[in-house]
Amino acid sequence: MKKMLIRADDLGYSEAVNYGIEKSIKNGVVKSVGMMTNMVAASHGFNLIKDYSICLGQHTNICIGKPVCNPQVIPSLVNENGEFKSSSDYRNSEQDIVVLEEVVMEIEAQYKQFVQLTGYKPKYLDGHAIKSENFFNGLEIVARKLNLKYSGMTFGNKPMIVGETNVYVHIAHSIEQKSIEPLIEAVEQGHEGDCDMVITHPGYIDAYILENSSVNIPRVYEVEMLCSETTKEYLKRNDIKLVTYDDL
Repeated sequence: MKKMLIRADDLGYSEAVNYGIEKSIKNGVVKSVGMMTNMVAASHGFNLIKDYSICLGQHTNICIGKPVCNPQVIPSLVNENGEFKSSSDYRNSEQDIVVLEEVVMEIEAQYKQFVQLTGYKPKYLDGHAIKSENFFNGLEIVARKLNLKYSGMTFGNKPMIVGETNVYVHIAHSIEQKSIEPLIEAVEQGHEGDCDMVITHPGYIDAYILENSSVNIPRVYEVEMLCSETTKEYLKRNDIKLVTYDDL
């Protein structure tokens, strides 16, 4: 039996995203969810999903919205308006613009926000991906300090270790594949005895997403893919055991 962890990122990004994630839990196969605690809609998202039996983690974000820290103490992460620099700022820089000490402060502040909102520690810690080695180093530092499971990023045939398990990462790209192709790929490339993780971004679309995210239409298709009976039947037919970070 192959193990698969299906994760939904971006809870809290917007209310529309929250509704899509909630449907993907209620009617779909999502069992692990990452919450962006700095976002205004984080509380709305948590209230939608808090009564479901899922594994909720901290999807640490430093490229959209306002920081939890005072912007004055983390100048490398913010623009002149006190909001996070955009993902394009990181992509377009030839150097790592993140100062390690500053990002550690923000990661810990988002952790405290998570605990305040939920009443418990995140089941795992990961990052809303940007081009910054210091960001991911900071996540590892905080994970060790707070004794949290750290979920980094890796691609292809190279696994990462989460807890005590080798985990292979697959990312859904449903804008081109309005079907269960992302899951089929993960199953066909699956690793016996280890775990394959499919990262998804389900959600619906509102004005905030249209104005602030390059990923919009794919979110809607991913909700459909995660909730479809075809998906559920395919996983069952291939003897896939769905797990969460608690199982790693």
